[in-house]
Amino acid sequence: NGEKKKRKEDTQTFTSFFLFQQLVFNSVTNCLGPRKFLHSGKLFKAKSSKELYGFLFNDFLLLTQVTKPLGSSGSDKVFSSKTHLQYRMYKTVRPRFLPLVLWWFVLTHTAVSHLHILRTRSTLWCFYRTAWVQKIKAASELFIETEKKKREKAYLVRSQRATGIGRLMVNIVEGIELKPCRSHGKSNPYCEVTMGSQCHITKTLQDTLNPKWNSNCQFFIKDLEQDVLCITVFERDQFSPDDFLGRTEIRLAEIKKDQGSKGPITKRLLLHEVPTGEIVVRLDLQLFEEP
Repeated sequence: NGEKKKRKEDTQTFTSFFLFQQLVFNSVTNCLGPRKFLHSGKLFKAKSSKELYGFLFNDFLLLTQVTKPLGSSGSDKVFSSKTHLQYRMYKTVRPRFLPLVLWWFVLTHTAVSHLHILRTRSTLWCFYRTAWVQKIKAASELFIETEKKKREKAYLVRSQRATGIGRLMVNIVEGIELKPCRSHGKSNPYCEVTMGSQCHITKTLQDTLNPKWNSNCQFFIKDLEQDVLCITVFERDQFSPDDFLGRTEIRLAEIKKDQGSKGPITKRLLLHEVPTGEIVVRLDLQLFEEP
């Protein structure tokens, strides 16, 4: 219908800056596919009764202030083609990640039917309050479930000890002069380390081009001649797919040749498909004794 179409078009015009990255409201989210607009309306701070206007998307809640008072209806003229309303970020409340919003509910009230940190004003607004809680709760649970499935899949792969001829112990030591992604010349990098279906992801380090991960993992070897260790570096984004910062790989046959009988070796690997960046890894290939 026309009103829904107009609302969608209007939400696509909003832009903002948050955490040093541009937030485009009609872009793709980090892990939920296309960003979707779910709900909007008035909210009032519990203690001060300060009037806010919230915009709920499937991956975050944006709290704003309107430069002139809204009408009695929570959605009065917000998406009207004739509106001249302007919004500014609420100066003391950032856009909230949905899991954090759900955490607020759990800690501040035993029943998730009343907003404590943010609430609608008076019993006349119970309908709007209930709508907000239901929408936020549903979006939060979907976000959390999606993240949970990703972690469970990675854990399942790591926990399956396949029959193999040995294992490769890997320590992702550090990154050197990685590609900057943010406007202030830094990145929030992490590594995804894979060998076949086996995968390990390091922690994300904030605002650095020379991260010291010191992250340990191990991979079981099936074929010494065919297996390849791959390392891909990404920039962690909260509101869009993670950015590519380069990749490198090394064949296990090469590791075995370099290691010989010397024990663990340290390699400095150049990242490809990017103008700058290296990864320092410590490797120890251990073959199982045949029975």
